[in-house]
Amino acid sequence: MTEAVISPILSLPVVRDAASAELEDWGPLGEATGPAISTAGLKLWQDSDGAETGIWQCTAGPSHWTLETHEFVNVLSGSMTVTADGGEPVDLGPGDTVLFPKGWSGSWQIHETLRKLYVIF
Repeated sequence: MTEAVISPILSLPVVRDAASAELEDWGPLGEATGPAISTAGLKLWQDSDGAETGIWQCTAGPSHWTLETHEFVNVLSGSMTVTADGGEPVDLGPGDTVLFPKGWSGSWQIHETLRKLYVIF
């Protein structure tokens, strides 16, 4: 079992293996546009203005998003196709990093359970 630990040197949350860290059940995805999509995550930090970072995971299915913040994403496992409204599809998988700017709107077709590192700001 991998867990988040507090580093005695840094006094910061450290996740030793984000790809296999144990996550908390975060319930169904509100943005799902088809069958229910289950989500789980581990929040590492959040400030009073709504910025946060952590690990997020969800099961396969379609969803539609309109972002009220910027979101930096690094895909750890799984795959998805993202398509901005009126844009061309882009496939993302392990090792891919993307920045969704505030106001981005489009669909995510998650092909298999997806796990990502995220920063919302």
